[in-house]
Amino acid sequence: MGKIIAIANQKGGVGKTTTSVNLAASLGVLEKKVLIIDADPQANATSGLGIDIETVEKGTYEILEHTCSAQEAIVNTNSPNVDIIPAHIDLVAIEIELVDKERREYMLKESLKPIQDQYDYIIIDCAPSLGLITLNSLTAANSVIIPIQCEYFALEGLGKLLNTIKSVQKIHNAALDIEGLLLTMYDSRLRLSNQVVEEVKTHFSDMVFKTIIQRNIRLGEAPSYGESIIAYDATSKGAINYINLANEVITKN
Repeated sequence: MGKIIAIANQKGGVGKTTTSVNLAASLGVLEKKVLIIDADPQANATSGLGIDIETVEKGTYEILEHTCSAQEAIVNTNSPNVDIIPAHIDLVAIEIELVDKERREYMLKESLKPIQDQYDYIIIDCAPSLGLITLNSLTAANSVIIPIQCEYFALEGLGKLLNTIKSVQKIHNAALDIEGLLLTMYDSRLRLSNQVVEEVKTHFSDMVFKTIIQRNIRLGEAPSYGESIIAYDATSKGAINYINLANEVITKN
């Protein structure tokens, strides 16, 4: 049965979508079958894999509403061994539409059950919030990867996220595990980057991935071509970082 990993942090701009797309592409290259679920109304994971958001008819919104099955919403991508359940802007409305539904936190979990054994990994790209969509994602997941950017205020809000994870473990998903904290946007030339790495490792030691994602121009360029970093420039620092992360995730599991 496939392992479901949520990529979550309520802070924006920490590298959630970059990690979701490129970790999935790296696992695909390492011959693992992967499904990405775009659970962010901005739909950057969808467009980042070359899918035109305007053409999306069935996606995360529809499976949370139970108006279509997860199987019907799956779309193939141009990355080997990687499929996606795409998102579009309608997903913004789901928070309001689910609010009075029974078992509203379990909608995603229920939808994924029939397809879970088709994949080695299911990666959920969460929205930068701790709302109902993220709560659904954490309830459905087996584990969570938390990207932390190597910048000032890096640890701001992390306590709040860890408290949310604790309450999800207590109420909705006792099996939810922290896969690891992932340091992103690292620049070895900056003293601040090195201080953040030191601080995170001091506080969280074994919870931190050995792989650190370095600042890399190619990583920023790849989504505008609708490609993962593996397809866009497999020799770049960013591609090597994400292949190393994928190997670390496989070894852990």
